[in-house]
Amino acid sequence: MPKKVSVIGAGPGGLAAAMILAGRGYQVDVFEKQDYVGGRNSAIKLGDYTFDMGPTFLSMIHIAEEIFEMAGKNLHDYMELTELKEMYELIFNGESLHMTRNREEMIQRIENFSPEDGEGYERFMKETRRKMDKLTPILQSRMDRFHHYLSPKVLRALPDLTLNKSLYQVLTSYFKDERLKLAFTFQSKYLGMSPWECPGAFSILSYMEHEYGIFHPKGGVNQLSEGMAKAVRELGGRIHLNAPVKKLLLKGKDVQGLLLENGEKVISDEVVVNGDFAYVMSNLVDNGTLKKYASKKLEKKKYSCSTFMIYLGVDKKFDVPHHTILFSDDYQKNVEEITKTLKMPEDPSIYIQNASVTDSTLAPEGKSALYILAPVPNNFSNIDWAEHKDKFKELVLNIVEEKTSFKGLRDHIEVEKVISPADWEKDILVYKGATFNLGHQLSQMMVLRPHNQFEELNHCWLVGGGTHPGSGLPTILESARITANAIGGKPVKQRVSKHNDKNLENAL
Repeated sequence: MPKKVSVIGAGPGGLAAAMILAGRGYQVDVFEKQDYVGGRNSAIKLGDYTFDMGPTFLSMIHIAEEIFEMAGKNLHDYMELTELKEMYELIFNGESLHMTRNREEMIQRIENFSPEDGEGYERFMKETRRKMDKLTPILQSRMDRFHHYLSPKVLRALPDLTLNKSLYQVLTSYFKDERLKLAFTFQSKYLGMSPWECPGAFSILSYMEHEYGIFHPKGGVNQLSEGMAKAVRELGGRIHLNAPVKKLLLKGKDVQGLLLENGEKVISDEVVVNGDFAYVMSNLVDNGTLKKYASKKLEKKKYSCSTFMIYLGVDKKFDVPHHTILFSDDYQKNVEEITKTLKMPEDPSIYIQNASVTDSTLAPEGKSALYILAPVPNNFSNIDWAEHKDKFKELVLNIVEEKTSFKGLRDHIEVEKVISPADWEKDILVYKGATFNLGHQLSQMMVLRPHNQFEELNHCWLVGGGTHPGSGLPTILESARITANAIGGKPVKQRVSKHNDKNLENAL
């Protein structure tokens, strides 16, 4: 009899793990609370308009290709990808810089923007390529024992990871112009973090875009989830929608399956958790079961910021790039508001996706599906979004109309939807509305992040942004690869117990 694996959540991590395991002959069942697949990587449909709920582009396509190959599938049979040669427009106080993957053209644009900084870009790409080569084996391997820090691949990587510097400090060594420093550090927002606090190792984020390019799938990035779900079913796996999980079935520390909200018990050999980590451990496990990740301790962890989302179907085509990023006039103050002081931003930075200029399937002819995102504090801020939601939406739209080429935007709106941090938490079950999950401080990375083979429960595995290696679609897919490979391999000893490991944990 094949091993039975139950997966909680049909997000990209859960679907990738399910696809790999189903391809290896496991009996796989995925249980999803919503009536759609994808989690934060799903589609939102408003009339004739289609939007991505969360991620809006793919990078490092080779990782997705490898994940499909592990299941005997070809990614390109499930998605039609277009590379965005013009990656995004950055707007700083009325001045624009258009970013491209074309190396020579990018150097020329940087030198036109800041004459002294073309050399810095070349040096950044060369040195970060070395960092990426050293870091990749760590991102693709289990990191759930402290002695893993002493492995040859980690020791070789340490000198190049700039762990003693913030991301902003690292980019200061390459660029003189303040705007260029921000142009290559704003990607820390993909982790919901400040570039002044984000570890310097994450300079790989901007490098990845410039080295590997960014891609738009026809129909939206949600097609990655749709494609994996289709592959799971083709491989004999089952995906159960409208099937919320109430509890993990436990015997001591052994997970034996799931209890669904409808009362059905599902017995499993292994359980893979793809729900939001802190939400699952706070709600699907009885109080007193966990120690390291008990509810009160989870509250003391560091979490990413949240996002205020506006999805607009408009009856006009705007001649504006696919991606636009508008920096607030005082970017550092804005970042501190959303990550430290937890105040409502007065001048938010804003990201706008105008994907209809690339993909005609997202809106009717002559119309556009616009996606607008403003980073905001998570719900530890206690902001009353029921009171402030409409006012903040108007603030964001005012700024977009004033500072970008989306002039007169409000006059063309046909349909709209807003997701506030409160909505992320209530409707999409994101703990404290922290859309990028646990923070990526050094104290919450690698061995110090919840382990892929969950250290507090047996036969329980984690995938997604809340486990190693972290948030973002490429790393979430890596988490699925690590977990699927570990399920099929020899189990390691459960839970940290060695005295010297505990001392090292305290020291870190």
